[in-house]
Amino acid sequence: MRVVQTISKAALAAAVCILIAASPLLAAKTPRIKFKEEVWNFGKVKDGDALKHEFVFRNIGDADLVIDKVRTSCGCAAALASDKTIPPGQEGKIGVSFDVRSYSGKVVKYIYVDSNDPSNPNKELQVAADVEIPPRARIEIIPFNLDLGLLLEGDEIKGQFIISSVGELELKAEFTHRDAKYFVKGKPVGFPLKVAAGKEVEVEFRIPAETRRGMIREYILVKSNDPVRSTVSVYLGGFLISREQLKDLFKRYKGILKD
Repeated sequence: MRVVQTISKAALAAAVCILIAASPLLAAKTPRIKFKEEVWNFGKVKDGDALKHEFVFRNIGDADLVIDKVRTSCGCAAALASDKTIPPGQEGKIGVSFDVRSYSGKVVKYIYVDSNDPSNPNKELQVAADVEIPPRARIEIIPFNLDLGLLLEGDEIKGQFIISSVGELELKAEFTHRDAKYFVKGKPVGFPLKVAAGKEVEVEFRIPAETRRGMIREYILVKSNDPVRSTVSVYLGGFLISREQLKDLFKRYKGILKD
């Protein structure tokens, strides 16, 4: 009798568990997010076009869906949810603005939707575009950060940088600095400096002697007809010492210099 009684209790407990699991009234309610589409391709667009799209989603669960946060993979894309809380069976939207300026060719960016959906708390969406860039002038400068090293008080400050025309159209550039003079192959530069597409020019700058000592931080402003990078800075750094300081350095490190 004891065995029969034990079996009966075990069977009763199992039956109760089955009933609880099967009962929709006792099961926990959960939200579920489902998007109409998760990828949107704008196709071929032009540089500067204003791109916008709405990702539509529905809460197919049986509890309120809460949108905690909407993030993007870069600052060129912005996204915003139409509502923070979506009841069961209702729709919401994620509005996306995509700025493709300064991009060319195939561009893909991502949007991340964080919600209280336990099965999909971090949903990833994707926007893409093929950006067509019309022919334009493009500038590259090497180096844009110039270390002039140790400079001697009373001497002219000199250096060089290369301007490359890497676009399809002729590059036109002008330089701005309070004192500098500019030369190409030893001849003064006439402004605007013109560089044919696919070519490069080495520019020499000369700045009059400085009377101050210590760290030097200067920059040359380069303005061009590149519509994306119309203004670029060439940074100049160095350390200016007097002739007495130079002599002292030679005395102090004479042994090292001999070696």
